[in-house]
Amino acid sequence: MDTLPTTKRGGGGRSKPVPTSKSSLVMAFFSCVAWLYVAGRLWQDAENRNVLAGLLKKNSAQRPKFLTVEDKLMVLGCRDLERRIVEAEMELTLAKSQGYLKGQGQKSASSDRRLLAVIGVYTGFGSRLKRNVFRGSWMPRGDALKKLEERGVVIRFVIGRSANRGDSLDRNIDAENRSTKDFLILEGHEEAQEELPKKVKTFFSTAVQNWDADFYVKVDDSIDIDLEGLIELLDHRRGQDGAYIGCMKSGEVISEDGKPWYEPDWWKFGDEKSYFRHAAGSLVIISKNLAQYININSASLKTYAFDDTSLGSWMMGIQATYIDDSRLCCSSIRQDKVCSLA
Repeated sequence: MDTLPTTKRGGGGRSKPVPTSKSSLVMAFFSCVAWLYVAGRLWQDAENRNVLAGLLKKNSAQRPKFLTVEDKLMVLGCRDLERRIVEAEMELTLAKSQGYLKGQGQKSASSDRRLLAVIGVYTGFGSRLKRNVFRGSWMPRGDALKKLEERGVVIRFVIGRSANRGDSLDRNIDAENRSTKDFLILEGHEEAQEELPKKVKTFFSTAVQNWDADFYVKVDDSIDIDLEGLIELLDHRRGQDGAYIGCMKSGEVISEDGKPWYEPDWWKFGDEKSYFRHAAGSLVIISKNLAQYININSASLKTYAFDDTSLGSWMMGIQATYIDDSRLCCSSIRQDKVCSLA
C-alpha cells in the first residue's frame, strides 16, 4: 500500500522572514520630514507671537492712553501754522498782482498816490493815422499828457507784438513810441484780430502791475471820448470795489459757422443760446480788485470768441457789482454820452 509523503521537520529549522517593500520605507521617510516641517513652523509662529507681544507691550508702556492738553495744543498749533502758510501764499500772490515784483519798473509820475484811472486804447499796426487823429482830438499829447497824469489819469495806446517778432511792424511801433511815449506794448501778446479776447486779459493784467489806480478802462479805437465826462464819471465812483461798469446787455449766440459773430463754443450756452449779461460795446471799466483777480487767475481764465463776452464770463463767478450806465452805450446818439462812434 502506498503511503502519503510526509514532511520532515528538523529540530533546529527556522522559517524565512517576509521581505519589507520599498514603497513603505519611502512613505515612512516623507512622513518624518513632514512632521519635522510642521513642528518647525509651529515653533517659529510661537516665537513671532512672543516678539510681537513684547513690542506691543513696550509701545503701550511708552505711549499715553489719552491725549494730554499739550498734545492737543500741538495739533492746534500745526493747524494754525498750516493756515498761516496758506494766508502767506495768498498775500504773496496778491503782492505780485499789485506790482511788487523785481524788474517791474514802469510807474506813473504820481506813484506816491493812487491814480484815478488807467485808460488803454486798443490799436493795431495799421492804425497810425487813427492814432494821430486821437492825439489831435480827445487824447492829450506831449506835456499835456504828463499834466493829465498829474491829475491821476494815464492814457496809453495798447498793442501787442508782431507774429514775426522784431520785424518792420515792431520796429515802427518802437520808433513811434520813442517819439510820443504814449504806448503800452504787451510784450507777451501777439497782435491779431483773433487774439483780441486774450488781449483784454493781458491788458488788465499788465496795467494793474504797472500802475496803482482805482479803475482800469478798455477803449476801442472806433470811438471818440468825452474825456472830461469820463473822468467825472470815474471820480464819482471812486473808492467803489468790485465795480464792473459799461453798457450792459445780453444777446443771441451765433452757432452757424461762417456767419458774423460766430461763437465756436456756442453749445456751452444752453438750448436758448443766449449770452449772459455783460458790458458790451467799445468802452468797459473795472475796478482795481477785479483787475487784480484777472491778473492772478490769468492762466486759467477761459476766453470766448469776443473780448466783451470773455470779460463778462470772468465777472460771473466773483462778487462784481454790475453797473449799467447808458452814457457808455456809444452807438446811441444822445448829448450826455461819454463816448460816440468815431
